[in-house]
Amino acid sequence: MSVQTEGTDTAGEPAVHKARLPAPPAGGDGGSAPSARRGAAAPYLLLLPALLATLILLGWPLVKNGMLSFQNLNPRQLIQHLTEWNGGDNYREVLTGSDFWHVVERSVVFTAVNVVLIMLLGTLIGLLLARLGKRMRLLLMLGLVLAWAMPVIAATTVYQWLFAQRFGVVNWVLDRLGWHSMADYNWFGSQLSTFSVITLLIVWQSIPFVAINLYAATTTIPRELYEAASLDGAGAWKSFTSVTLPFLRPFLYATTFLEVIWVFKAFPQIFAINEGGPDHLTETLPIYAFVEGVGNQHFGVGAAISFLTVLVLLVITSYYLRMVLKQEEDEL
Repeated sequence: MSVQTEGTDTAGEPAVHKARLPAPPAGGDGGSAPSARRGAAAPYLLLLPALLATLILLGWPLVKNGMLSFQNLNPRQLIQHLTEWNGGDNYREVLTGSDFWHVVERSVVFTAVNVVLIMLLGTLIGLLLARLGKRMRLLLMLGLVLAWAMPVIAATTVYQWLFAQRFGVVNWVLDRLGWHSMADYNWFGSQLSTFSVITLLIVWQSIPFVAINLYAATTTIPRELYEAASLDGAGAWKSFTSVTLPFLRPFLYATTFLEVIWVFKAFPQIFAINEGGPDHLTETLPIYAFVEGVGNQHFGVGAAISFLTVLVLLVITSYYLRMVLKQEEDEL
């Protein structure tokens, strides 16, 4: 960098001289911008491996499934390695049929009933954990963890044994208690009774997650708030609605969202119990997609149903999230 200075030469005329100033040090302002950019990019670089794994493990199968849903893919095409594109015929066949909409209605009702029971019972048990002493709390949490850790197929097999028609424990107990008509009752012979067993199984498996996490959330509530509420004359119910519930509301929203997803996509419990029977009356959307795609070997139709299942789940979750956000805005 240079500046101009004015002086006189030997003839008395003004002259302009250039004086060179030292350059700024390398660690000055000139190097701060690149370092700031590197600091801003660091979080994205740390997220990059997870994003790549998500794209490979979830994104690519979703793209392949979308491509299959526009193909006529049956055993003949598989054997001959043929790719026959049929446009939207698979979607047209599914959406114009009455079976799909019956299954959608059944899936939504099934999910709603299960999520309500899970959240209600899980919340009550979580609040009970917060009230118990150390030994009883440890014993109850141990039972919850064991129920949660049991593999899905193993738990489903146990429930099949419990509700077996001839040698099931449930029928034997009901017969001993005086309900002799239940001695040989077939729990998997009707839609309502089959769904009852499946609901009991799913609720039993899901309660530990809600209860343990809700108990953990209650430990973050300051004790001073309960003391202040008691000084104001608040009873147990008033303390719950004015102190406990406001702190637990974000947790309840997030947990309900996760349970909706988990219950809606439940597959092994329903399929292992009765394969969607009797007479396809307990098929939900995941079971329906599997039966049509793999069972009937209409793989293109099955891919279309599975893609529509994802869309239905997105609609349900988006409606729930919009309702939650609207409620939070009203509270503000």
